Amino acid sequence: MIAYVTVGADDMARAKHFYSAFLPALGYELKESPEGLSYTLAEQPGQSPAPPDFYVKPTFDGHPASAGNGAMIAFEARSQKQVRDLHSAALAAGGSDEGPPGFRDAYGPHFYVGYLRDPQGNKIALFSSDPNEPGRDG
Repeated sequence: MIAYVTVGADDMARAKHFYSAFLPALGYELKESPEGLSYTLAEQPGQSPAPPDFYVKPTFDGHPASAGNGAMIAFEARSQKQVRDLHSAALAAGGSDEGPPGFRDAYGPHFYVGYLRDPQGNKIALFSSDPNEPGRDG
C-alpha cells in the first residue's frame, strides 16, 4: 500500500496554483507549512488503510527539483466529464498537455485518461474507468 507520494518543486506558488486547480475537486484538502504543500484525502469511517497523501515539497538537498523519467502520478476522477474539466483547469493553471482526455487503444474499453505535466515537469494522469459510462467501442 502506498502511504504517500512526494514531488519536488522549486516554485511553491506555481505548484499550489497548479495542484489546487484540480485536487480539491477530487476530495483533497490542502495544508500549507514551511516544508511545502500537503494534499490529503479525508479518511472514511471503516476505511483501512488510509488513502495516500500527496506532497509537493522543496528538495531536501537544495538542488533544483526535476521530474523522474518514466515516473507518473495518476489521480482517479469520478467521470469522463470530470477528467475533461480537471485537465482543462490544470492546463489553465500552468500545466502543459501530454495527451488530451480520451480513450487509448492500449488500455481497457472504459479507461478514459488525460495526461499533463505540472510546472516542474512531473507527469500527471487524470483518469476515469467507470463501466457505467460509454466506452471506447460504444
